[in-house]
Amino acid sequence: MTIHRRQDEPDARNLLDTMAQGTIGQALDRPEGPLKVSGTATYAAEYRLDDMLEGVLVGATIVKGKVEAIDDAAVLKMPGIAAVISDRRMIARAAQGTAGEAPTHTIDTVEYWGQPVALVVADTLENARDAAKALVVRYRSEAAAVDPATVVPEGDADATQQGDLAKAMDEADAAVDVTYSTKGHASAAMEPHAAIADWDGTLLTVRASLQMLNYNISELADALSLRESQVRLLSPYVGGGFGSKLGISQDVVAASLAAMQLGRPVRVVMSRQQVFQTIMRRSETRQRLRLAATADGTISGIGHEAIVSNLPGETFAEPVTQSTAFLYAGKHRTMAVNLARVHRMTAGSARAPGEAVGMPTLEAALDELADKLAMDPVELRLRNLPRTHPVSGLPFGSRKLAECLEQGAEAFGWEKGPRKPRSRREGEWWIGSGVASAARVHNVGEAKARVTLRSDATAVVESDMTDIGTGTYAILRQIASEMLGIDPASVDVRLGDTRFPRGPGSGGSWGAASIGSAVSLACEGIREALAKRLGTRAEKLVLKDGYATLSGKEQALAEVIDGNAISVLGHFEPGDVEGAFVSSGYGAFFAEVAVNHWTGETRVRRMTGAFGFGRVLNAKTARSQCIGGMVWCIGTALTEALEFDPVDGHVVNCDLAEYHVPVHRDVPHMDVILVEERDPAASLIQAKGIGELGMCGGAGAIANAIYNACGARIRDFPMTPDRVLAAIPPG
Repeated sequence: MTIHRRQDEPDARNLLDTMAQGTIGQALDRPEGPLKVSGTATYAAEYRLDDMLEGVLVGATIVKGKVEAIDDAAVLKMPGIAAVISDRRMIARAAQGTAGEAPTHTIDTVEYWGQPVALVVADTLENARDAAKALVVRYRSEAAAVDPATVVPEGDADATQQGDLAKAMDEADAAVDVTYSTKGHASAAMEPHAAIADWDGTLLTVRASLQMLNYNISELADALSLRESQVRLLSPYVGGGFGSKLGISQDVVAASLAAMQLGRPVRVVMSRQQVFQTIMRRSETRQRLRLAATADGTISGIGHEAIVSNLPGETFAEPVTQSTAFLYAGKHRTMAVNLARVHRMTAGSARAPGEAVGMPTLEAALDELADKLAMDPVELRLRNLPRTHPVSGLPFGSRKLAECLEQGAEAFGWEKGPRKPRSRREGEWWIGSGVASAARVHNVGEAKARVTLRSDATAVVESDMTDIGTGTYAILRQIASEMLGIDPASVDVRLGDTRFPRGPGSGGSWGAASIGSAVSLACEGIREALAKRLGTRAEKLVLKDGYATLSGKEQALAEVIDGNAISVLGHFEPGDVEGAFVSSGYGAFFAEVAVNHWTGETRVRRMTGAFGFGRVLNAKTARSQCIGGMVWCIGTALTEALEFDPVDGHVVNCDLAEYHVPVHRDVPHMDVILVEERDPAASLIQAKGIGELGMCGGAGAIANAIYNACGARIRDFPMTPDRVLAAIPPG
C-alpha cells in the first residue's frame, strides 16, 4: 500500500497536534546515542571484511596540465602491492550535491593541486601509503590562475536590479557603502571520507560516508556504467558531513573500481590532508554592501554584490545574497554573485552555503547603518521587516523574525537605545555586545519511507535517509510513535541502506521536514487501515499507549492487528506550494565579547540565539543543532580560514592543527530559545529546517560586539588578533 501526496497547497490539518501520545517535540535521547558514545556504532572505515585490501590515492603535484605517464614498474615490485589503478572512470572532483550523475572530469586532466590521479592498492595501509609516495607520475604542466584577485569574474545572469540604488544612496539621510571579505572554509567533519567496496561479480556493495544515498547511488552507477540495481550503498552512521559528503567523492569510485578489478574488498580512507586538499571548499568572498536609509531608519535601498570562485566547468557559485533578497524591505535593490574561475579544488556546499558568509556581512553593514543613524540596532531591524517578498511580492509562509529579536533581546538583557563603543572596560579587556538577524531558506525534497506496524504493535521505519549527527533516528521514531500511539522505544528506525525506499538525503536542512512528511504519510495509511478494521474513520480513532480508543471503548492495538501486520509506503513530493510562498527559518543572535586592549584577542563571553523554524520535532536535537551552528559562528568570526599557496594553489593549513575550528575553551555558555510556530506551507508536518539556521548571521553579531567593545570596525573575516589590534583606536 502506498500513500502519495504532492503538496500543492498549505496543509493546515496539523495532524501531529491532534494526536494523543504526546511524544512529538519532547527532548528525547537519540536511540543510537549509546552506540556512538561507546564506540560500537560502526562507521564506514571500521568494517572488517575477509581478504580486504587497502588503497591510497595519489595526488597531482601540478596545478593544471595532463598526466603523460605513470611509471609504476618499480612500485609494483614493492612489498604487498596488488595494483596501481589509473582507470579513466576514476573521478577527479567530488560530485556536487543532488547531481545524480557522475562528474565528467577525468583524472588524466589535472585541474588543481592534489587532484587524485591514481590509486595504489596493497595488502596493508602502510605498504599502500609507502608505494603511493614512491609512485612516479610525469606531467605536462600548463599555466593556471590560482588567486581570484587576479581573475576577471563572470557576470551574474540572474542578478537582481530594481529601482535606482545609486539615486537612493545619493538622496539618503544615512548611507553605508562598504566592502567585506570572508575566507574560504572547509567542512571539517570529524569522520574523514572513506569507502569499503566489495564486488561479487554481479552486485557492488559499498560502505561509505555519504549524505545523500538517493542521489549517490545514481552517481556511482553512472561512474561505473552499472545499473542502479547492481549497486548497494550502506551509510547507517555518518560522522558529520556539513555538505562535503553530499555527492560521491573520489574514494568511493576508486575503491569500487579496485574491488571490481581485483575481485577482493578494497578500503580507501582519505587522510585528513587529502580531505582538505580535494573535497569541497566554501569559496572565499568579496562583498560590497550598500544601504540607504531615511532619518527615521526606513531602508530605501539595499545593494549586495559578491565575487566568489570555482573551478572551470563548475556551475555552483556560493549564493551569498540568498537571504538578503527577502530579509529587509527596500524599494531600490541591486544583488549579484559574480564567479571567478580559478584552479583550486572544487567549491561547493559547505555548512549553510550562502547565508553562512552572506548574512554576517549584511548584519555588520546594518550595524554600521544603525551607528550612523544613532539608532538601536534591534529597532532598526524591526522597522524594516517587509510584509511580502520585496521583489516577487509573494507572501511569507510564516516568519518569526520579530519575535526572535524581541525574545532574544529580553533573554540576553539587551540595553535599548543607540550604541556607544568603548563604554565598558574590565582591566585590559574591553566589553561589548552585538546583535544580528538569522535567516536560512527552507526547501523540501521528494521522500519515501516505509512504516510497518507489526503484529506485536511495534513498528519499523525504513528509508535510505541518513543521519549525519542531526538526530534523524530520534525524530522519525517520535513521529511514528505519535501517529501510531505507541511508546518511542517500540519503534525501530532503519536508515542508510539503498535497499530501503529512497529518502531525500541529508543536506540543505531539508531532511527532517521531507522524510518526516513521508513517515507521517505512511502512518496516516496505517491509521486508515486500523480504522477500517474497526469500522470507523481515521479521524475518529484515538491511538495512545498501545491502545485504540473508539467511542470510549479501548482495545489493545495487538488485538486490532490480529497477526496481520500493516505496511505502508509514504511518498511525499514537493508541489506548487513551494512557488506560492517565501519559506525560510529565522532567528536572532546576541553576543557579548571581551577584547584585549594590548593583544587584540577576542573572547566570546556569552551568546543567546532565538530561532523560529516551524514545529519543533525534538527539543533536544533541535537545541543541539542551534548550539552547533552558533559554535560555527565563532569559527567564522574569529578563527576559520583556508589559506592557499599563491604559486600552486594548494591548501597550506590542510589539517585540524592549522585550520582552526573553535575548541571547547573558545565556546562560552550558550542560551537557545526555540520560538515554536506552525508553517503549513513548509511541509506536511509544519516543520522547517534547523540544521544550518544556527550559523547564518551569528558571526556578524560577534563583529558588531567587537566594535561596541573597543571601537574596532573590522571588515575582514576572520577577525584575528592582529586585525583587531591594528583596528583598535588609540587611547
